[in-house]
Amino acid sequence: MAKCKITVLKKMFNADLAEEYRRPDVHFGPCPHFAEGDEFVVEHIGVRPETFFCDWAWNDIHKLLLAMQLGGDFGPWMKDKNTFIVCCTDGVKPVVFKLERVEE
Repeated sequence: MAKCKITVLKKMFNADLAEEYRRPDVHFGPCPHFAEGDEFVVEHIGVRPETFFCDWAWNDIHKLLLAMQLGGDFGPWMKDKNTFIVCCTDGVKPVVFKLERVEE
């Protein structure tokens, strides 16, 4: 089983969608839980990082991370079979993550 590293590549914010659809008392701006460049290492199969990791984002990337830890890859989409780019499903303030399988 391989370790995987999760890196925050990009945080986005769709202000027009927030203004139209979000309640006014909800955080306005990009995701407050991550910073670009944040890194997390998952050493045990499917085990969430010990430091805070957003529930929403973890639920979105967990299945892909698990596949990578078990040796799967994502076919011809990626240049490197040990890397995959994924994001959380929050359409207003999505966060893009890089998943990397770390072979030992």
